[in-house]
Amino acid sequence: MNVFKRIFKIGEAEAHSAIDKLEDPIKMTEQGIRDLKKDLDNSLKALAEVKAMGIRSKNDAQNYTNKAKDYENKAMLILKKAQSGDMDAGEADRLASEALVKKEEATASANQAKAEQDRFEKNIAQLDANVKKIRSNISKYENELRTLKARVRVSETTKKLNKQMSQIDSTGTVSMLERMKEKVEQEEALAEAYGDIANESRSLDEELDDAIGEGAAEAKASDDLAALKAKLGMDKKEE
Repeated sequence: MNVFKRIFKIGEAEAHSAIDKLEDPIKMTEQGIRDLKKDLDNSLKALAEVKAMGIRSKNDAQNYTNKAKDYENKAMLILKKAQSGDMDAGEADRLASEALVKKEEATASANQAKAEQDRFEKNIAQLDANVKKIRSNISKYENELRTLKARVRVSETTKKLNKQMSQIDSTGTVSMLERMKEKVEQEEALAEAYGDIANESRSLDEELDDAIGEGAAEAKASDDLAALKAKLGMDKKEE
């Protein structure tokens, strides 16, 4: 029984995975664009083929029209020759009649080719409209795909940032900062205490030397100044 449950769960997971892949909007859009491009290629091929048939029908219509005019001209020339006595009247009537029959056949063929040309032109207009629509949809979906990809990148970055922010322990961070502050204050107090101890340990002789040293320096500077003036004879001039 448990084996069947596990098999069912595996199948269910694979089904959900397949659904997730099918519902991926980016992949679906990319596949849709690929399908549209295939449709565009097929439509362009069909459009080219129909245009070729339309051109051929147009050329056929023109050729049959030219043939009909040519048969009519030949019939007229034959009748003129009979009229001028250069040809037997009965033979001329026979040939002219056959030429006119050919003219009618050519005219019918020209009309049929013209009808085919009109039908092909309608097909061309419809196919051309389909091609323009497919191209427009491809451009539209490609723009939407670029926008969708940008939105996905932004959403993924935002999600990642929010996830990182949610994992930050603000209480622990504040506690750590408080401990660091307390440690710094303790070190500062300790340094000040060592300074006080150093000042208290100075001997009386050091204090006396410091006190005398300041006056002695001033007295020596005064004596040096007087000696320099005497050397220069400035003391005599002052007298």
